[in-house]
Amino acid sequence: MHKDWNQTVKQLGGLMQEVGSGIPEVAKAFAAMDKAACHEGAVSAKHKELMALAIGIALRCEGCIAFHTKAAIKYGATREEVMETIGLSIYMGGGPSYVYGAQALEAFDQMSG
Repeated sequence: MHKDWNQTVKQLGGLMQEVGSGIPEVAKAFAAMDKAACHEGAVSAKHKELMALAIGIALRCEGCIAFHTKAAIKYGATREEVMETIGLSIYMGGGPSYVYGAQALEAFDQMSG
């Protein structure tokens, strides 16, 4: 195992709450943007989370991988959907996305199991 992704969610969540308490207006605005962007609409919440996961992989953001994998699972994403999301990320982000895609798959396997 490369990383404990459930622990990553917990640790980063705590750190982000600490930052949010220091800049509450920014944190509140970010939370509102998250809610507005991720709500169920013409594109399902699951597909929005898979898109966010793809972007997180391509941008090499481990926190994004952790949080958006967890959310994708919450909305019913399958391992096959995550695999295709990783494939798209590799296409868009090259070799580094291959590495971070492997981490996203590990996160999915840990969090869904």
